[in-house]
Amino acid sequence: MLKKPNPLDRFAKDLQPGTLEWIGLRSARRAPMQVVHEAVAIAGRGLEGDHRSAKTPGSGRQLTLISREFIAQTAHFLARSDIDPCLLRRNLVVAGINLHALRHQRFTIGEALFEAGALCHPCSRMETALGRGGVAAMLGHGGLCCHILKGGRIAVGDRVTVRTDVLDTT
Repeated sequence: MLKKPNPLDRFAKDLQPGTLEWIGLRSARRAPMQVVHEAVAIAGRGLEGDHRSAKTPGSGRQLTLISREFIAQTAHFLARSDIDPCLLRRNLVVAGINLHALRHQRFTIGEALFEAGALCHPCSRMETALGRGGVAAMLGHGGLCCHILKGGRIAVGDRVTVRTDVLDTT
């Protein structure tokens, strides 16, 4: 599977690595998040133990991630000091890497290889989770939906590194 060209590809090599700070899994739709220190990414499926891994293989939303910086921006718009990542229903929180520049790029976390795709827009549940204005606060800061191209173990503290050298995973 060849990576689609992206106008930002030429800048991807200059992205500084980030760090995986948080992992959350939901055993079922609308179930509470279970915070874990490590997880196994399953190629084409999702994270082991997360309800999405049992859904349609090849889904564009096998994994969702958001940055600590996006969480801080959302908290700012809501006049809060911080937001518990469990409320945001994303699988991973990363820090130190520009998520907008990561879109449509391949990257590794631990042993796994991912490709960032669509923006992960906030849903109406954010009004309940964050209060009035939650959706508006998250617009443009909801994170990314990702494909898992190569499975493997990931753990809090792992580096998030763009991989411009990986063109074909088959």
